[in-house]
Amino acid sequence: MEINNPGAAPLSGFQRKFLRGQAHALQPVVWVGRDGLGETLLREVDRALEDHELIKIKFNDHKEEKENLSEVIARETGSSLAGMIGHVAIFYRPRAEIAKRLIVLPQRP
Repeated sequence: MEINNPGAAPLSGFQRKFLRGQAHALQPVVWVGRDGLGETLLREVDRALEDHELIKIKFNDHKEEKENLSEVIARETGSSLAGMIGHVAIFYRPRAEIAKRLIVLPQRP
């Protein structure tokens, strides 16, 4: 799988907290089901990140593996794991073009 964004910069604690707040009203756009993590799911996550920058992924199955699967998703899509609430993981990947970014992360004063 070819990813447009080679990797996300590490997020600080207050940036992760900001992103979790932004994601509060969002609904999951990708669900991990019985098939688990495959090429199709990674493509869907990549496309959702391109469209939205900030997404939620719900683990309907493989709940006991959600931490490991979230790390794989972040690595394979070049995104950052902003947090996990229950069986829902929050991922962030800024757009490559700065002018087209939807979310501006706060910087420490």
